[in-house]
Amino acid sequence: MNRSLGQKIKSIRKDKQKTLKQVAEQTGFSISFLSQLERGKSSATLESLKKISVALGVSPGHFFEEEAGGQAEDGNMIMAERIAAYGVHYRNLAPGFSAPDFMPMQVSLEPGQNGGQPITHAGQEFVYVLEGTLTVEVGGQLSVLTSGQSLFYDAGESHYWYNRSDGRTVFLCISSDTGK
Repeated sequence: MNRSLGQKIKSIRKDKQKTLKQVAEQTGFSISFLSQLERGKSSATLESLKKISVALGVSPGHFFEEEAGGQAEDGNMIMAERIAAYGVHYRNLAPGFSAPDFMPMQVSLEPGQNGGQPITHAGQEFVYVLEGTLTVEVGGQLSVLTSGQSLFYDAGESHYWYNRSDGRTVFLCISSDTGK
């Protein structure tokens, strides 16, 4: 998966006629990290993919692989997009849109897993816990959410997700990018 993700990023970057240096300057990532990512030697979080997608002018959905997501009421298969990074599984709940105003994702965290490194980006995020316990850090403040609870926050503040429980945590994350 890392290799195909890297190949997609490199292909889009080349199509947009951007250098690694230009993408590094726009994202704040090092050229070395971006190069390793493109070669499949490094992993990315959803948040880092968001920054890269903004720099390349595409939706983060361009980086996901399609998979069957279940059956709709009419019996047809629902297509979803999914990526695993750092043991965190992300599933795009609205694949096929090239530049959505918001991105609905289902995120699964195994016990002890987290959402990568604290990050900031333009827009807002809404999380709703479907299963388990989710700890969300926003601007240095911790919120512990259980099934049925939610949190809405400014994504411009440093934020991070944790599963500090002994069980799996599944939640919806809907993020917008007001920086479009």
